[in-house]
Amino acid sequence: MLGDSLDKAVQGAFTRPIPKSAPAQMRYLVKQLKGTKAVAQLLGISQRTVERYVKDQIKRPRADLAARIEREVRQRWQPQVRARAKQAAATTGGIVIDTRARFGFAAAPGSTDDARLRLITQALPPQYVARLFEAQDAGAGEEQLRAIAAGGLQEIYFRDSGRRAAGLEVEFTDIDYIDFEL
Repeated sequence: MLGDSLDKAVQGAFTRPIPKSAPAQMRYLVKQLKGTKAVAQLLGISQRTVERYVKDQIKRPRADLAARIEREVRQRWQPQVRARAKQAAATTGGIVIDTRARFGFAAAPGSTDDARLRLITQALPPQYVARLFEAQDAGAGEEQLRAIAAGGLQEIYFRDSGRRAAGLEVEFTDIDYIDFEL
């Protein structure tokens, strides 16, 4: 959920839309992967089917294949624009996190709070964004990304950058939705 939201945020920086038709998307994948055999293996279809898409002999894939093709094109589309957007967010701009999730706290005895749903929209500073992107690029799982986001919200939103609630530990669970915006 967090990884997909990060990808969507970066895709918002694209300067051109991805190719619309399946044959155009297939040609793009063939160019990126340098051959029809690699595309066929990636999508789980035959090499001949890939060649037929490239030559416009097949124009409409079945729904599941169309979704796989579009997902693979989106992952590879405009890599330099994607890299610049990530770099800008991780060094100067930060990212805005908008979420509705259950937040609970672990703090000093007698000062804990029961978990409850909260709607939070908060700008995360670049150091947390850099950690999120580094973890995502390293193949981190949902739990690791959630822990990094919770750490950022804990520090910026709940502790107010160290001005209050020292020692407060935030638990970030039951995510209803989460969106990131560069």
